[in-house]
Amino acid sequence: LISWLEHGQLSDVRLYARDARLVRGGALPYRDFAFEYPPAALPPMLLPAYMSWSYATSFAVLMGVCGAGCIAAAASALRAVGAGADRIWTGLLAIGVSPLLLGSLFDTRFDLWPTLLAVGALAAIVRERSVVSGLLLGVGFAAKLWPGVLLPIAVARLWRRRGSASALAVVGTFVAVAAACFLPFAVLAPDGLRSMFADQLDRPLQVESLGAAVLMTAEHLGMRPLTTVASHRALALSGHGARLAADLSTALEATVVVAIWIIFARRRNTDGEATLLAAAAAVSALIAFDKVLSPQYLIWLVPFVFLLRGGRGVFAGALLFLALGLTQTWFPWHYWSLALDHASPWSWYLLARDLALVAIAGALVLGLSGGAGFAGRRSGSQDARRAAS
Repeated sequence: LISWLEHGQLSDVRLYARDARLVRGGALPYRDFAFEYPPAALPPMLLPAYMSWSYATSFAVLMGVCGAGCIAAAASALRAVGAGADRIWTGLLAIGVSPLLLGSLFDTRFDLWPTLLAVGALAAIVRERSVVSGLLLGVGFAAKLWPGVLLPIAVARLWRRRGSASALAVVGTFVAVAAACFLPFAVLAPDGLRSMFADQLDRPLQVESLGAAVLMTAEHLGMRPLTTVASHRALALSGHGARLAADLSTALEATVVVAIWIIFARRRNTDGEATLLAAAAAVSALIAFDKVLSPQYLIWLVPFVFLLRGGRGVFAGALLFLALGLTQTWFPWHYWSLALDHASPWSWYLLARDLALVAIAGALVLGLSGGAGFAGRRSGSQDARRAAS
C-alpha cells in the first residue's frame, strides 16, 4: 500500500516537500523563496512534513482525507436539494471511482484541498448559510483562486432568497477571510506576492489547453510547426498563432463565465438544483476555456458534475468520465511525446478530451439558460392569460 501511495509519475510532491523543508527551516514564502501558489495552499504542503510516514505517503493520505471530505460535502449538497437515495448513492459512487480513471494525479497534487473548500462552500450556499459560504470561499480563493468563481452565484442566490443582508454577509466574510490569508504576506513580502499573481496571470498557452490542441491539429494538417518552450514552471506552445490563441482563450473564458453569472442572477428560479447547475457550469467553463489546463484541473470538476440530476447530469457525467479516461491515455506515460513532439495519436486524444470538456460546459450553459427562458415564457404566458381574463 505504501509503495502504491508513493508511486507517481510527473509528481509535484517533491516540490511540496522542498517548500515544506524551507518553511520548517525558517524561510518565509514569497520573501525568502518563490512560492507559486496563494498562501492558503501552504497547510496541505506543510502538514505532511509533521506526520510519521514518508512525506509522499503522508501527503497521499491527506489528499485521501480531502477526497472523503469532498464526498461528504457532495452528500450534504444533494440532501439539501431533496435528492433521493438512488441519486445520492449514484453521485457519490461516481465521485469515488473517478480516481481510477485519472490515476495518481489525485494524490500527487494538492488540488483536492481547494476542491474540498469549493464543494463545501457549494453545500453551504445551497443550504443558505451565508457566513459559512463566505468563509469557505475565502479560504478556497486564498488556496488556488478558482473557487472565487462561485462567489457571484452565492450572492445571487442569497440575495434572491434571503435578502441583501445575507448577500452582503457572504461577500463581507469572503473578503475578510481572504484578506486575513493574504495580508501578512502582503506586508512582509509584497514583491514576492505580487510576482505570484503576475505568474498566475501572465502564463502563455499551456500545451494541454484547448487552444494548444487546436494548433497541434492544425500543425498535423500542414500549418507551420510549433515549438514547445519551458515557461512559468510548465510547458507552453510558442509559434504562429500561439499568442492569439492564448488571448482568445482568456477572452472566451471570461465571457462565458460572466454570462453564466448573469444568466443565473436573472433566473426567476434560483432553487438548489439551479444553483448546483450554475456552479457546475461556471467551473466547467473555467476549465474548458482556460489558456492553462493542467491535467489535475479535472479534479475540480468531478464533484460538481456528479451532483447534477436527470438526463443532463448523465450526459455531462458520461462526458467527464470520457475526459478523465482520455487524459490517462497520455498522462503520465506519453506526456513528453505529446508536449515536446506533438505526436499522434496523443495530440488527437488531447483534442478529443478538450472538446469533451467544451461539450460539458456547453450542455450546462444551455441547461441553465434554457431553464431561465422557460421560466420567462411561462411567466409571460401566465400574464397574458390574466390580462385576457
